[in-house]
Amino acid sequence: MATSTGTGSNGNPQYKPYRHLKTLTDHQRAISCVKFSNDGTLLASASLDRTLIIWSSSTLSLLHRLHGHSDGVSDLAWSSDSHYICSASDDRTLRIWDARASTGGDCVKTLRGHSDIVFCVNFNPQSNFIVSGSFDETVRVWEVKTGRCIHVITGHSMPVTSVHFNRDGSLIVSGSHDGSCKIWDTKSGTLLKTLIDDPVPAVSFTKFSPNGKFILVATLNDTLKLWNYSAGKFLKIYTGHVNRVYCITSTFSVTNGKFIVSGSEDHCVYLWDLQAKNMVQKLEGHTDTVISVTCHPTENKIASAGLDNDRTVRIWVQDP
Repeated sequence: MATSTGTGSNGNPQYKPYRHLKTLTDHQRAISCVKFSNDGTLLASASLDRTLIIWSSSTLSLLHRLHGHSDGVSDLAWSSDSHYICSASDDRTLRIWDARASTGGDCVKTLRGHSDIVFCVNFNPQSNFIVSGSFDETVRVWEVKTGRCIHVITGHSMPVTSVHFNRDGSLIVSGSHDGSCKIWDTKSGTLLKTLIDDPVPAVSFTKFSPNGKFILVATLNDTLKLWNYSAGKFLKIYTGHVNRVYCITSTFSVTNGKFIVSGSEDHCVYLWDLQAKNMVQKLEGHTDTVISVTCHPTENKIASAGLDNDRTVRIWVQDP
């Protein structure tokens, strides 16, 4: 395990390395996504075994297994109040689940309209809209209350690999295997800006930063870039991980300094100092590509998930 413990140029406190805490082994196939709830009490994982699992974030015990999809689940998203999960599936549907303990994880709505695999999904901050992206090359915006699709956004020429709302929900960013990263107006569904438009390499993941000012973009050439989208310029490049085949998620860690966290095809989790760009730690232990990572909203805790030769969620923590 590679670590460094200096203070970053941005004033990050002395870096304390993460250590492995526990391995969760209840999925039967590759895990596609893992995400902490916004209130930090729950952790959800999605798998090609067609199920989602809701875990207790504190005890790491299995609370509910959600059945209903007829094919693998590619992605999941939490509502802002942590009461609901939306899942995206290869069965071409999205499902909204009540994640609260009293219900046992009931499916409350099924969203139909995509004509191919639904690959990515997110709630807006107000949680009254959902955005989804599909192999049918469209981005769709759905009204949560009615389940009605209010926008079918066309503009990509290959599968849509990621979709995400900005901090106030007014913008949507989408990435695609066509090599483009586009920003859309949520209210009208119109294209505001194309941030990247280069067929090689494919854009495999993108998301807004917590403050809404930047966009993190992963491309299938082992590279993560931080973009100032209003200026149309990239500010930082993060490298060292391996990402050439899969749509690996990356995220921001803000509980103890500011870091970028990403999975990797070399079976590791990588952490970089956001400002200084240097890699501060590589977490080893998975036995297949680490496809998804998530950081706890208030605690120094990371969850990571592996593909079919691994099938585990690993929990990593920093000691006080």
